[in-house]
Amino acid sequence: MKTLMITIRTSLALMALFIIYQLAVTGIAQIAFKDRASGSIVYGDNGQPVGSALIGQGFASPGYFHGRVSSIEYNAASSGTPNYAPSNPDYLARVSESVKQWKKENPEVPVDRLPVDLITNSGSGLDPDISPEAAEAQIPRVSQASGVAEDALRTLVKEHTAGRQLGLFGEKHVNVLELNLALSKLVKQ
Repeated sequence: MKTLMITIRTSLALMALFIIYQLAVTGIAQIAFKDRASGSIVYGDNGQPVGSALIGQGFASPGYFHGRVSSIEYNAASSGTPNYAPSNPDYLARVSESVKQWKKENPEVPVDRLPVDLITNSGSGLDPDISPEAAEAQIPRVSQASGVAEDALRTLVKEHTAGRQLGLFGEKHVNVLELNLALSKLVKQ
């Protein structure tokens, strides 16, 4: 009986400790990193949420920049993609289909200028970013469909290009949602 009581008290003490820890970490995150702790929500001109800066979205309109391919249709509930080898027939078929789609949507841009991040999945299938080269390769199509001059679009891409984290980690990247929101503002002017 003594052992049972010690076990129950220890279990209750540990549960209380874990609950206090979780509340403390959540509280600190909400104070120190409110935007990130709340999902990095991006708001439109009307103040309504339009998405998260951390999760990619599918943009199909030719007047907008397109993000990376997502084999899960940007569904955050099922993060992950098939881990195919480059020689896998399913992978080759999907990439071939992506290249055909690129040629159809961007006939004025040669395939040899097609950045690889526009035809390959990210590890999660939710990557919200593309390389600056991938954004620039889409400028002729977006310009033609939106009526915004190519030079203005190049400036917009440069303004929305983020550098490496701490100057060391990762690559330069462009958040597609934020770029397209800025493009929408430009089109409305």
